[in-house]
Amino acid sequence: MQAEDFLFELGCEELPPTSLKTLMHALYDGVCQGLQAAGLEWQKEHSRAYASPRRLGFFLAQLSLLQADREVIIEGPPVRAAFAADGQPTAAALGFARKQGVSIDALDRSQDKLRLHRRIAGQSARELLPAIIAKALADLPIAKRMRWGARKEEFVRPVHTLVLLLGDSVVAARILGLESGRQVLGHRFMAPGPHTLAHARDYLPVLRAAYVMPDFTERRHHMVEQVQSLQTRLGGRALMPADLLDEVCALVEWPVALCGRFEERFLAVPQEALISTMQGNQKYFPLLDDAGKLLPHFIFISNIDSPIADQIIAGNERVVRPRLSDAEFFFLQDQKKSLAEHDRSNAQVVFQKDLGSLTDKAQRVAGLAAWIAARSGGDAELAAAAGRLCKADLATLMVAEFPELQGLMGRHYAQIEGLPAEVAQALFEQYLPRHAGDALPATRTGLALALADRLDSLVGIFGLGQAPTGSADPYALRRAALGVLRILIEQSLDLDLAELIACARQGYTLPLAASTAADLLDFFMARYRAYYEEQGIASDTLQAVLACRPHRPYDVELRIKALHAFRSSSDLAALAAANKRVANILAAQAGSAPATCLDAGLLRDRAESALAEALAAQQPRLQKAGEQGDYMSLLALLAGLRQPIDDFFAEVMVMVDDPALRANRLALLGDLRRQFLQVADFGLLQVQA
Repeated sequence: MQAEDFLFELGCEELPPTSLKTLMHALYDGVCQGLQAAGLEWQKEHSRAYASPRRLGFFLAQLSLLQADREVIIEGPPVRAAFAADGQPTAAALGFARKQGVSIDALDRSQDKLRLHRRIAGQSARELLPAIIAKALADLPIAKRMRWGARKEEFVRPVHTLVLLLGDSVVAARILGLESGRQVLGHRFMAPGPHTLAHARDYLPVLRAAYVMPDFTERRHHMVEQVQSLQTRLGGRALMPADLLDEVCALVEWPVALCGRFEERFLAVPQEALISTMQGNQKYFPLLDDAGKLLPHFIFISNIDSPIADQIIAGNERVVRPRLSDAEFFFLQDQKKSLAEHDRSNAQVVFQKDLGSLTDKAQRVAGLAAWIAARSGGDAELAAAAGRLCKADLATLMVAEFPELQGLMGRHYAQIEGLPAEVAQALFEQYLPRHAGDALPATRTGLALALADRLDSLVGIFGLGQAPTGSADPYALRRAALGVLRILIEQSLDLDLAELIACARQGYTLPLAASTAADLLDFFMARYRAYYEEQGIASDTLQAVLACRPHRPYDVELRIKALHAFRSSSDLAALAAANKRVANILAAQAGSAPATCLDAGLLRDRAESALAEALAAQQPRLQKAGEQGDYMSLLALLAGLRQPIDDFFAEVMVMVDDPALRANRLALLGDLRRQFLQVADFGLLQVQA
């Protein structure tokens, strides 16, 4: 089949940098889906999506020029309704044939319905491409489209050029009010153009000659190489977070890395603030020394290769100076008050309209943090002190300007004020973990404060009946709950969630919903699933453990890890099947009143006596293993009961006519099930016999 290279480019005004990469991939994926649906093929390994601040496009290598012919089957009325008893076609059959423009004899009547087999000639790629591209552009994830001039067309930014080249010929199309052509624009200042493309494969060389790197990945790589070269020369390490690299890459078409410097006096300001303003406001790459300390240098990316680069550097140094001066001013002004004095302003700041101010929240958190610290090996007084000041830095000028520095500035100001080191560190650690994979609090005071802050929010918002629904989670309660679980599990804190919730609820004077505790425990159960799915734990393992409704997350962890390891045991299938049978028998008798304890005098059969004796012999060890959370040993002990359990079900009839004997056997099964439920509900495990 014949094929040609195809190029598409839409020339625009400067596109939004934070969404450029998304738009590039969405356009390419949308076109590829359209081509696949149309049955057109191309060499995917040699095709690419392109994007720069002033263009979106893609290159398809060896796109087939023509769809393959295809056969379609058009179904008509049922055969029994299409012909009368004498074999003559009915009105239904005649109407179907007339609609399709064929005779009755052309219809296939071998199936239950009349069918017409029609061969459809394939369309050319030239005919199909404009509609496919137009649809992909219309489907782009653009939050707000705009119109420009007197045009009715809408797009994320005004468009100026449209290129559709199939080999060396233009594909006629009208998209977004533009007629397709073969001219592209170069760099806005160094080679504006227009520049003419003779062939689709001329795109890269023509644009490179016009000082444009249209390949996002190549441009980003080139930018990183330049930054790394400069950082080596400056003797530092540039901070290059991935999202900042992507944003800067979306701002330039011809990246040129340059370096500037600022006055060393600014280094007296906490480096997080300087880094924040350089990265967030200026899109610079700050440099750190080997010890992680900020250097008085920065690297930035220019969008022009200028013979007077010194003037560009001087201009950037001049622009960054007021930013750093602002940070210095905020830092010095904030130090004129203690954190406690800053916190007084929080009495006027609403945390949530029904839950009081930030000061009210801090007071609740202080009490809860002290309670948690006392039960987790921490210092209750330090935790209470940290709790009272936990939101103080939100009232500072620095955090008002740089919200991302909350906690960080609290730690700095506490250290300057001379507060206990653990209190200062806790003011920072209260926000950990901030996201998946983030570090956890390292101090006992920080652990207590991080738990208390999250639990206070969870209890308060749930108590108002404002639990997350669907994708709506305005208070980030899912993340807060997952943070609580991570802290309790990964820091081995054996605390009871029900007790934590009850204590947090005591901090509120307003009435909360009666179902708050139950709803929150259910909410945490759902968070377990998110936590353990990431670790590859089978869903039925988690379901079996959570069916026992354990309230201590660290205990849940011990059970899950033990059961996960036990899944490789040959005893698992037999024990799971026996447990399911026991559960079914006991569930069927739920309305009756079985014996509360086993009567050894009523044991009749050898198998039931053997099971009762084996269970009694293991009872002390089973109880000790359960109390110590040694679930691997507990499972090994239960596995030792496999033979007497198998013999019991093979030889003993539980539901006998004698009520006393039946109740005694049910009591034996109840004792057995309680031992297994110390770990999990084995009957919920999906295992093969």
